[in-house]
Amino acid sequence: MPQNIPLALTYDDVLLTPLRSKVRHRADVQTQTELTKKIKLQIPLLSTNMDTVTESKMAIAMARAGGLGIIHRFMSIEDQVKEVEAVTRYEGFLIDDPYTVKPDKTLRYIVSKITTNSVSSYLVIDNDHKLLGIICRRDIIFESDLSKTVEQVMTPLSKLITAKTHVTPEEARQIFAKHKIEKLPIIDNKGRLKHLITAKSIENSEQYPQATKDNQGRLRCGAAVGVVGDFLERAEALLKAGADILVVDVAHGQNQASLSAIKAIRKKFPSAQIIGGNVATAQGARDLIRVGVDAIKVGIGPGGICSTRTVTGVGVPQLSAIMDCVKAVKNTGIKIIADGGTNYPGDITKALAAGASAVMLAGWFAGTEESPGQIIIRKNKRYKVHRGSASFMSQADRTSRLGMSAQLNTIVPEGVESLIEYKGPVAETIYQLIGSLRSGMSYCNALSIKELQKNAKFIRITSAGWRESLTHNIQEIY
Repeated sequence: MPQNIPLALTYDDVLLTPLRSKVRHRADVQTQTELTKKIKLQIPLLSTNMDTVTESKMAIAMARAGGLGIIHRFMSIEDQVKEVEAVTRYEGFLIDDPYTVKPDKTLRYIVSKITTNSVSSYLVIDNDHKLLGIICRRDIIFESDLSKTVEQVMTPLSKLITAKTHVTPEEARQIFAKHKIEKLPIIDNKGRLKHLITAKSIENSEQYPQATKDNQGRLRCGAAVGVVGDFLERAEALLKAGADILVVDVAHGQNQASLSAIKAIRKKFPSAQIIGGNVATAQGARDLIRVGVDAIKVGIGPGGICSTRTVTGVGVPQLSAIMDCVKAVKNTGIKIIADGGTNYPGDITKALAAGASAVMLAGWFAGTEESPGQIIIRKNKRYKVHRGSASFMSQADRTSRLGMSAQLNTIVPEGVESLIEYKGPVAETIYQLIGSLRSGMSYCNALSIKELQKNAKFIRITSAGWRESLTHNIQEIY
């Protein structure tokens, strides 16, 4: 029988004590953080790699807000690559590899490409990569003969506005304003296509100044891989597509399969940014550090739709798990991501105060406009489906997609399926969460997340203290 059983705490067991504060207004608080040594975020929020939370639409919205989205892996490699490319190509000052087409292709071919890529214009190049012109949807929309070639209907180079490789953002802005164009091909001294700048890139850089971007101005995103089968092939394809960070997605990050997979990815892609997990102990964090991760996801079973703890009897209350892992990574430069268990906005403040560099969210972002899935009408209300990655239906769907014939009664679910009320654009949820975080930091005399972690003082509370923390003795209007 185990002896000296330690006490472990979760968010509801503690509060942060208010301090004398130099913060005059919560707007003065800065929420920048480091996800890894190489990736900085303006807000410490990530959308989780679940199939009802993050695909390209969510990842774009998260990056624009200053956070990061992790695209789930429960699709083919080709489809996941397309989701990543939809983010990395969405905007950016310089598009390094713009969509191109050869002049001898038919209009029928272009129509199929427009449908496949959801991109309505293509630069026309020859075999030496010299720019010949551009073909857009407007060039073919009224064309009845789809056997015509691109060369016959394209806008030729002589009518295009182009710029050289040394063009600056301000110069590009002036060109767009002067010529009222939407696309600016960038060519070298020999006329070879090098890059593309779009009017949308210029506009978005002003509208979303906090956006999480790489050094070429492209929106950043992450993508998940598994630990068996095609995980190395998937990792290679995702990195080539522009994924900025890989999440090795497995329920038990201390499992040998997980550790071996991370080690293999690190060996094959030494410069890749890798998030490992999930773990809930200091030893789990140390094991992940040894195989080469850049950040660690902490959380075994705290999520609202996760039933791992009740099904398996395994887990660690989330606040203690974060604190233990933070101690394990001290002086290593490895960052901790608190994954799951944030039932109230204040839990995000608690997680960061405990030492996490970022918080990964699921339920907060599920049900938003950008989350995958269709809106369901039920009793005159709008909902979306939200489910755990280890839920019955999620596992059954994956089995079906892979063409496997496992009997449904062999599935042991560690999560549930649910309907979550439609919330509208995710930006509204992010605004509320970051507003709450700023307020929490101001109470703790913190102008930055590092100051929050330095100044924070936790106190334990009783169940009566928690009841007191909730609204009570009233009838809420809504």
